Amino acid sequence: MNILIANDDGIESPGILLLAEALEKLGDITVVAPHRERSTSGHSLTLHKPLRCVETKKNYYAISGSPADCVYMATRHIMKKKPDIIVSGVNRGANLGNDIYYSGTVAAAREGAYFGVKALAFSLSLGHHLEKVSMHWETAVAFAKIFVPMAIKEKYPLNHVINVNIPNLPMNQVKGVKISKQGRRYYSDEIETRLDPRNRPYYWLGGEYKGFDDIKGSDCNHIDEGYVSITPLKLDCTNYELMEEFKKWEIGFGG
Repeated sequence: MNILIANDDGIESPGILLLAEALEKLGDITVVAPHRERSTSGHSLTLHKPLRCVETKKNYYAISGSPADCVYMATRHIMKKKPDIIVSGVNRGANLGNDIYYSGTVAAAREGAYFGVKALAFSLSLGHHLEKVSMHWETAVAFAKIFVPMAIKEKYPLNHVINVNIPNLPMNQVKGVKISKQGRRYYSDEIETRLDPRNRPYYWLGGEYKGFDDIKGSDCNHIDEGYVSITPLKLDCTNYELMEEFKKWEIGFGG
C-alpha cells in the first residue's frame, strides 16, 4: 500500500507529522508538502518559476510551491509507484462550505483525484480565533486512523474528494459522524489599506468571519453541532439542470 500525505500548512506542521505517524502502519508513507505555510492558495500550479525539492528526511520532501504542486511532483516524479490513496492534512482550521474553493488542503487532495487515486482531505475545525484555542490534534488523528482504512477498503468513484472536518473537541465530546452537504460561510469584505515606510500604499486582504447559513444537513451545521462532517465533493462542476434550461434558449451565432 502506497500512501501519499500532503497539506498546505507546511512540511513541519503538527497536523501532517502526527498524521504520517498515525498512518505509517498501513503501508509505505511518502510525505510531500510545501516548505512553508501555503494556506488559502487554492488549486494553483507554479508554471512561471522553478520549483525546489528537498528531502528533509527519508521519504519526507519539502517543495517550494503550492499544495497542488506538491501532489503533482509526488505523483509524477518523486514516487516510483502510483499512490493507492492521498491524504491531505490534518489542516489547522476548518475547510467548510465555500472555503473549499480557497483551500490548499482540499486542492492537494483534488490534484490526487485528478490523477485517478482516492483522495481525502482532513481538517481540524478550530473556530475563528486560532491562536486562542487548545488544539485537539489527537481527535483528528484518531478519526483518520479509523476512516482512512475504510476509504482504502471500500469501493466508490475515484473522481471525488472526500472532505472531512473534525470538531476541535476531546474525543469523548464528539457526538458522532454525519454525512454532509456543502454549506455556505460568510466573511466581511474588508480590504485594509496601510502605508509602507516609504509612504506607498499596500493592502491587506481577509475580512472577519461573520457566520454561516443555517442549512439543515450542511457541513457547517454538523460541525457547529459537534459532529465529524464528511462531504463527498465532485470534480465535475457541471450544473446539469441549468444545461437543460440553456438548451431552451434561442442562441444563434455563426454559420
